[in-house]
Amino acid sequence: VQLQASGGGLVQAGGSLRLSCAISGNIESINDMTWYRQPPGKERELAAHISNSGRTFSVGSMKGRFTMSRDNAKNTVYLQMSSLKPEDTAMYYCNARAFGGGDGSYYYNEYWGQGTEVTVSS
Repeated sequence: VQLQASGGGLVQAGGSLRLSCAISGNIESINDMTWYRQPPGKERELAAHISNSGRTFSVGSMKGRFTMSRDNAKNTVYLQMSSLKPEDTAMYYCNARAFGGGDGSYYYNEYWGQGTEVTVSS
């Protein structure tokens, strides 16, 4: 599985931005996908998540402002960000997980995109 994130850039506070993550490879193996972000000098944190069933959520200060979605026809997931704040400035990464198994045999694989930078000016 390969992930290619894009869509980052410079935006003013209060503005919106949509990030994209193009997926290629063994797409059928993916169980869920997540957007993470890492603000400058801080730890990486979860931003939004979408399950295989399409259930999605965002967390913390991003709840209600960030929405994750997917377009299966385009093999792409998105992160729609609105009402952006300077504290949303971060490198944003898309992540995919593939896991499963049974009868004592399990597998777990995790994939990362290269990151796309978002800067929100005040």
